[in-house]
Amino acid sequence: MAVIKNTRRNKLVIERFIKRVMDVALSSIILLAISPLLVMIALLILLLDGKPIFFRQKRVGQYEQEYTMWKFRSMTNRHHLNKPRYTWSGHVPEDFVFKSASADRVTPVGRILRKYSLDELPQFVHVLFGQMSIVGPRLKFPEITKFYNENQRRRLRVKPGITGFAQVNGRSSISHGEKIQFDNLYVDKQTFGMDVRIILKTVLVVVSGKSSY
Repeated sequence: MAVIKNTRRNKLVIERFIKRVMDVALSSIILLAISPLLVMIALLILLLDGKPIFFRQKRVGQYEQEYTMWKFRSMTNRHHLNKPRYTWSGHVPEDFVFKSASADRVTPVGRILRKYSLDELPQFVHVLFGQMSIVGPRLKFPEITKFYNENQRRRLRVKPGITGFAQVNGRSSISHGEKIQFDNLYVDKQTFGMDVRIILKTVLVVVSGKSSY
């Protein structure tokens, strides 16, 4: 029994090491390759929508640790100040579906950024610094995670990702309960091969322009 436990533990350590190596390698290559695009997007936002260029907000990461997430700003300034408010009792309802910003709140540049998920490109910096992973459960507001029950909290055992198993299986079209099922399945079954499949599927979704939320 001890041998089996040690084997599983060693396998988990190796998987985590491989995942971290992949995160550092891919995020470094991607940031270097898209640096001209990042500058162009920043200039477009500055010239057409004004300051600020970036949107910063608190999110909950691995082990319920909060940190400041950076994205390119895609909404008007006054709407970026709004925070979601919920008054659930016990836990987040299974049928809860997060509502994205209405069209009148999104800037013209922001619509393009959101359609192809370009607003999320700065998050590769979070991956490089170890706060996020390329693949993992999506970031959540503290205003939502504070209502998590034990089953929902399981998704916080791993680093949040730029893309994830739930995102390639429905994204904003599925309920919170379904997302939790996908996220927990990923937490239990994650492997290098699974990450690669999710990344490849994400690329297809982004290229098709179906990734806006």
